[in-house]
Amino acid sequence: MAVTLADIAAELGVSTSTVSRALSNPDLVNDSTRERIQDAARRLGYTGPGIGRPRTPSGRGVIGMMVPDIVNPFFPPIIKAAQSRALSKGRAVVLADLDEHPDDELGLARILRERVDGLILVSPRASDEALAEYGELAPVVFVNRLVEGMPSVVIDNADGMYEAVEHLAALGHTRIGYLNGPRRSWSNRMRRDAVAAAAEKLGVDLDEFGPFEPEVQSGVRAADLVVSAGVTGVIAYDDMIALGVMVRLAERGLRVGPDVSVMGIDDAPMAGMAYPALTTVHVPGVEAGRIAVDTVLGLIDGQTNGRMVRRLDTRLVIRSSTQSPG
Repeated sequence: MAVTLADIAAELGVSTSTVSRALSNPDLVNDSTRERIQDAARRLGYTGPGIGRPRTPSGRGVIGMMVPDIVNPFFPPIIKAAQSRALSKGRAVVLADLDEHPDDELGLARILRERVDGLILVSPRASDEALAEYGELAPVVFVNRLVEGMPSVVIDNADGMYEAVEHLAALGHTRIGYLNGPRRSWSNRMRRDAVAAAAEKLGVDLDEFGPFEPEVQSGVRAADLVVSAGVTGVIAYDDMIALGVMVRLAERGLRVGPDVSVMGIDDAPMAGMAYPALTTVHVPGVEAGRIAVDTVLGLIDGQTNGRMVRRLDTRLVIRSSTQSPG
């Protein structure tokens, strides 16, 4: 069995992220620790990047990007912005779609990394412990996921989620619901925690439902749960789920807004085209895509700090799907 970063970490009693940095970004680790880790890696037979062969193949002019599901409208703005930014820098982006199979993430990342100069991983679903292994694939940048000690472009949900709950409270809603996204989604945990904190601060009762996959059909199923629970306003993990809720409410003869206020997150293009238009939290996907490309190119050129974290704000966009309880 191949020796992993975790094996080296266990041997020396250090963290996996420290091992990763010592092998992929040695300048970020003090001399004595780096030498101990590199010696142990050779002794144990570690064959990954950083030991015995060049750490990263370079000069291909290609950046790899991985997304959980290209059909989800959250990702295309990030992808298009990254492609445009890379092209302006004389690079190309090759895309890999995981089709919501998180167990395939690391294997696909390893394959892709051998063919590109750097990687951008958008909303990875792996656990925090598993993500430490990605350090040996450097240069790598994470988008919509905070990974300790590694470059990340993080979407800060706190302001947008507070504004969302505050909006419903101002309309007179005293009991609202949150529709959870995928169980392994880091962004869902951040969104859920921000909604819960806002509800507690504003004195609003909060019911939780799910988890749900980010698709319209999930919202159709969630709507029946929302109606039976008696909440008057609901915030969905994303716009797709929210749109599904609206479809089902209409089928049941309920009015979106007066009977049940519905809110999404992402501000996907179809949010403004729905009827009624969907109130949602705008997520800066275009900006995230551009910054991710700049960051990975900086890593490739050795000009970017390997632990850089860039935080982007969210904001509420009010439309017709949220109204005072009828």
